[in-house]
Amino acid sequence: MNERSIGWPRAQRTEDERLFEAPALERAAFTHTDPWRVLRIMGEFVEGFDTLSDLGPAVAIFGSARTRPDDPMYEKAIETARLLARDGFSVITGGGPGIMEAANRGAQEGNGLSVGCNIELPFEQGTNAYVERAINFRYFFVRKTMFVKYSLAFVVFPGGFGTLDELFESLTLIQTGKIRNFPVVLFGRRYWSGLTEWLRDRVVGEGKIDVRDLDLFHVTDHAAEAASLIGQARERRSRESGAFNP
Repeated sequence: MNERSIGWPRAQRTEDERLFEAPALERAAFTHTDPWRVLRIMGEFVEGFDTLSDLGPAVAIFGSARTRPDDPMYEKAIETARLLARDGFSVITGGGPGIMEAANRGAQEGNGLSVGCNIELPFEQGTNAYVERAINFRYFFVRKTMFVKYSLAFVVFPGGFGTLDELFESLTLIQTGKIRNFPVVLFGRRYWSGLTEWLRDRVVGEGKIDVRDLDLFHVTDHAAEAASLIGQARERRSRESGAFNP
């Protein structure tokens, strides 16, 4: 598969692409070596931790960057983020267009903090106009750590590979006990029905996961239901810890 076949022209290499390259046989300058990249990665973690440390309770909202404002899911994302913001949550997105823009807009409308964690891509993805606090990342895995560390729930709207990546990483962390009381809400029954049926019929059916693992996520079409589930999880966390501590 070449670049033309997947819909974007060849552009300058990203830091992730450089990181995953096999080491060159010839001796490179230190600033182009893996040990140097480790320092840059550490710097990204420090910047992310420093920028997001005061968020308080927050929810990450994911979904396609290609969702247009006239798509019903765009308005649903605004509504969901607005309800969460009014309930005292900050809203974190990938900072780009589509569902991310809608969620950041809803956070602003609900008088909540609107955060965008943008990522360096081979094609331009500018930060949307509704982001109030922005961070730019070079490395996907650093950015993904921020989503999990500073959120107490994920709301996952219809999306593509990136959205599915965030979804299944969160489910893996919950299943393996790395995070607890962490609701994962799939928004849009019609969109997610094929996936949930495949998980139940094929993956559970062949014993690849336990049937109880299907309880790790909740599917809804209603913003109020999503907000209620997340509010209940915040209360459970508070009872267990005595205070919110991301």
